[in-house]
Amino acid sequence: MYDITVILAQLALIIVVARLAGLAAGKVGIPPVVGEIFAGVLLGPSLLGENISGHLFPLDTLPFLKLLASIGLVLFMFVVGLELDVSLVKGRGRVAASVSVLSIALPFAMGFGLALLLQDLRYPGADVVPFALFIGAAMSITAFPVLARILTDRRMNRTETGGLALACAATDDVLAWTMLAVVIGIAGGEGHGHGPDWVIYLAFPFVLFALFVVRPMLTRLTRMYRKAGELTPTILAIVLVGMLVFSAATEYLGVHYIFGAFLFGAILPHEDAAQLRHEILVRLEQISVILLLPVFFLVAGLDVNIRGLSGENLLQLLAILAVAIVGKYVGAYVGARSAGVPHWQANALGILMNTRGLTELVILAVGKELNLLSDELFTMMVVMALVTTVMTGPLLSFAYPRRRVARDIAEAERAALGDESVDRMLVLARNGQDNRVLLDLAVAALAGASPAEVVITDLSPQGRPLEVGSGMSLDLAEMAASMERQQVLVKRGEELGVPVRVIAHPSADVVQDLVELNAVLRPQGLVAWSDDPALDAVVAANESPVAVVPAGTPLPDADAAVVAHWSGEINGEAAVVLGARIALSRGTTLDLRGEGGRRLAAVRNTLAERGVRLAEPGADAGPLAAVPTELGSFTSSGTPGIRVRAELDAAPVDFAVVPLGAMVGA
Repeated sequence: MYDITVILAQLALIIVVARLAGLAAGKVGIPPVVGEIFAGVLLGPSLLGENISGHLFPLDTLPFLKLLASIGLVLFMFVVGLELDVSLVKGRGRVAASVSVLSIALPFAMGFGLALLLQDLRYPGADVVPFALFIGAAMSITAFPVLARILTDRRMNRTETGGLALACAATDDVLAWTMLAVVIGIAGGEGHGHGPDWVIYLAFPFVLFALFVVRPMLTRLTRMYRKAGELTPTILAIVLVGMLVFSAATEYLGVHYIFGAFLFGAILPHEDAAQLRHEILVRLEQISVILLLPVFFLVAGLDVNIRGLSGENLLQLLAILAVAIVGKYVGAYVGARSAGVPHWQANALGILMNTRGLTELVILAVGKELNLLSDELFTMMVVMALVTTVMTGPLLSFAYPRRRVARDIAEAERAALGDESVDRMLVLARNGQDNRVLLDLAVAALAGASPAEVVITDLSPQGRPLEVGSGMSLDLAEMAASMERQQVLVKRGEELGVPVRVIAHPSADVVQDLVELNAVLRPQGLVAWSDDPALDAVVAANESPVAVVPAGTPLPDADAAVVAHWSGEINGEAAVVLGARIALSRGTTLDLRGEGGRRLAAVRNTLAERGVRLAEPGADAGPLAAVPTELGSFTSSGTPGIRVRAELDAAPVDFAVVPLGAMVGA
């Protein structure tokens, strides 16, 4: 009989140690889930020894902890299925298929062969062939949730390489889990399920029933969510019931309950349901990540005893690591190269596909439950899972440095924009500001150029790295919200006759992304708010006019006059050009002021010839003004430039011009 007081104290200890270990791992650039797995190992006999660990977690409490761990596995596998998005494969099917097949086939074959050599490490009484099949399958797995998290944390999900990796991992997930289900059916199907032995043959019809009958019915959840505007208790209850029923069904069929949870997550609506899936994950993640999965790590860690490994076991561990790493890397690399992927990209794919993480631990726990793995082999396989996950970050930093990631992101955005000959203004929008002010200035600066376009960027800081499960759902939801905010600018661009494109996505380094984007786009001008934290870095890297508008500046009246102050110097001429462009764009008059006698009169005549309507001298000042102010000169690419100060609604606006001819010669 278990003591509830002891169990509650155990759960408190597990949560504290897991959170501390996860935070420590995150600080050094390791996925927090790896730290939490380490925490489970540390609470076991590997660090504390069997006596202390046994006193902390006595045998009579283990059944209750194992029950919680099983529920945690159900939730995790549901999340894995929910994160699986086969649409990632669109346009990349050939590469994804080539990489996935070879990155599964090669480590499977090598693992099968190694298992035959290490068959003494199987659980006493386990058959050799099922044991070898299981080891081969365990070597072939890639952890899609952890890989997705690594990609989004490094911003690689915005690159072609990241897209390929996600497509390959998604395909790998489908193939590997299908293969694993077959292997488990062979290894443990007979006598493992709760029904008669023949019921395992109903597993395949059950999958077809889920895909072609249940899946279409689940689309009603999307309609229910849109109607309610939020995730209601009823919708969440339907999801939980479906997850539990599917888990029970596959367990009854003799496959394993984790496959039912995975299958139900995979068939939930994906089309136009990003926000729904995200809210489901947010609700389930809290209890799963904070409580249930750490309990699973603890239960697994109690079976890991590194102290019990002998010298011979260490050699066997090295063989396991070699097969796991080489098999997965070479398979992915050769598969990518055979599909025409360049060396550097294939190298990155090989490193990424080696990520195993928590998914591997789930599979190993199943093997232990099916009495296929001895304690020594289970310990070595857990070490392999941790090593292959921890090594991903450092190796990826070497093979695919962050500077290249930022450049590839910018190149991808540039390629999406199309024609390089178009005159382009780049606008750095900010949430909470009236970005129509920036758009109007950008359209004015284009001065009727054709073809022309305005690119709106709305890069939001990426949220905290999540331990498991959430993958990209939060990023996708934030991107959708940002795109929705920018639709008003797209429509205003249509009204002004200038196409507006939107680049909106979460970013782990907004400043670096904007600098790289500016360098690749090479816009004819940049417009930003004065409180933009990326402003200084972008202006320093810019080789085109930059207009900086004070935060909070409202949209002026349509008929507001424009005042331009001319000083007879280069910066005064630039101020006049800016004022004239604003006046022409808004269809209003330009009040040209300054001292210069004949020279000022000549400027007035030139502007009049170009169609600028000039106000009579001495008229009341309008709310829009372009005022030259000496702020020092600077040089960019060897071309001298100047800075002038303009005023918009009596608020200062810095306007940098590089080169000068881009404005004055217009």
